[in-house]
Amino acid sequence: MNTLYLDRTAWDLTADAAGNIAMASNPYALAQDCATAIRTFLGDVYYDQTIGIPYLTEDFNAPPPLELYRAQCRDAALAVPDVVDARVYFEGVKDRKLTGQVQLTDTAGRLSVASF
Repeated sequence: MNTLYLDRTAWDLTADAAGNIAMASNPYALAQDCATAIRTFLGDVYYDQTIGIPYLTEDFNAPPPLELYRAQCRDAALAVPDVVDARVYFEGVKDRKLTGQVQLTDTAGRLSVASF
């Protein structure tokens, strides 16, 4: 499976050496798709408002426990086709951004990693 390659810093489209839109292939494509699923806010996907993680539904007194976010992130990664296992690791929160890494295993048994 191929997907559009996203620049790892800006998380935006980038060009390949020939000037075309860069593409990613497996196993990295799956890892990038999992990271994208984790970055998706609930209600942001135009064609399916039910997918995404409810980052903005927290109580104003305290954010939900990180283990809840970890479980939601894992579920989002497992919803990507051909992913059979996913592990989510958080690095921390900086400038109101939760960062981390998803490590997944695909149906072929390959391990791949992407940051979010």
